[in-house]
Amino acid sequence: MAFTLIDLPYDDTALEPAVSAKTLSFHHGKHHKAYIDKTNAAIEGTDLADKSLEDVVAAARGSNAGLFNNAAQSWNHGFYWHSMAAEETSASDELKSMINDAFGSVDDLKKKLAERGAGHFASGWVWLAVKDGALTIEETHDGDTLADQSGTNPLLVIDLWEHAYYLDHQNARPAYLDAVNGKLNWSFASENLARGTTWKYPG
Repeated sequence: MAFTLIDLPYDDTALEPAVSAKTLSFHHGKHHKAYIDKTNAAIEGTDLADKSLEDVVAAARGSNAGLFNNAAQSWNHGFYWHSMAAEETSASDELKSMINDAFGSVDDLKKKLAERGAGHFASGWVWLAVKDGALTIEETHDGDTLADQSGTNPLLVIDLWEHAYYLDHQNARPAYLDAVNGKLNWSFASENLARGTTWKYPG
């Protein structure tokens, strides 16, 4: 079973001006597609060919760097597309309560996400997650992921790779983070929290 490039959950122009249609065209149609294609090529004819993407990530971690990077990046990007929304969304009462307890308010959480993302060295990802029952901000470097991390349930993610923002914001990662903060999909985060298990790549 080959993995597929999932469709964006909104129109190409839906995230403008935070993320332009041109950026989405390259980021989704070229970068994400390349990760999917390389993952499929690497598992074809192996015992991983019929596994879920999450299982491929877990199997490759620590044993096959090339496959891990491509499979993890395939998963991360699918999760990232859903972490943003075209229309304003709201967190569930449960998630709001946890955010208030951990960070003070949703606005305070957004500031913390932006600070952590801006301070992250080089490429990677900044996540809102539930870890061991508590709400936390996590960072992963390069192509690393929370997809296979026991005890951790990712709720949202922001891509910190330059290809996520350079066409729109050049080297001003903080400007990108501020803009994307206004597009975060709190409904998606609430669904992930309520489910209590890690989101599954649908392609």
